[in-house]
Amino acid sequence: MTLDPFLLLRYAHILGAILMGAGLLGVWLADLRSRQVQDLSLYAECARFVALFYDGLVVPGALLLLASGGILIALYYDGLGFLDHPWLVGMVGLFLFEFIEGNTLTRLHFIRLKRLSVLSEKEKCLSNELRETRQKLLPTLAHFLDLPMLSLIIALAVIRPESWDMFFAGTITAFAIASGMTFWITRLFPWAERTPDER
Repeated sequence: MTLDPFLLLRYAHILGAILMGAGLLGVWLADLRSRQVQDLSLYAECARFVALFYDGLVVPGALLLLASGGILIALYYDGLGFLDHPWLVGMVGLFLFEFIEGNTLTRLHFIRLKRLSVLSEKEKCLSNELRETRQKLLPTLAHFLDLPMLSLIIALAVIRPESWDMFFAGTITAFAIASGMTFWITRLFPWAERTPDER
């Protein structure tokens, strides 16, 4: 029995999407939990879970997607021939946007939060720097954009529209969902001005 390289690459690609999706969902849940706690040790634990999901699932999944997707395009779409397919160009463009944004703005934001939370936990005092960093809206918006964008990428892969309508409508919808979550969740679970230890 000979294995079809195309099927193996598709399997690797799907596996990468599963790993990345599971990691992003874990990051989202850990971040949501961190917004509900006031105890510094619990907050620091949530920050460590965020880092664990990023490094353990999101990054390996993204790298597997990047490698398998690049090989699939090179071998089965004649290199630049993929530019003739709006759904594929949209997938590549959105993935690269998310890959760059996720490994710069969002990742650096969570790394800083983890470092500040560990320092605050040691000092048993919620620092002003941690408060200010936690309340930044742009990294929060970028974080909440991850899951809607991944959903759009998967939708493009499944439906494969040959026009740009779905890409543009989906992108606008993803930003609207992320903006709504940024507005709603940050107000539903505002960062406490003081921890119980400070009261």
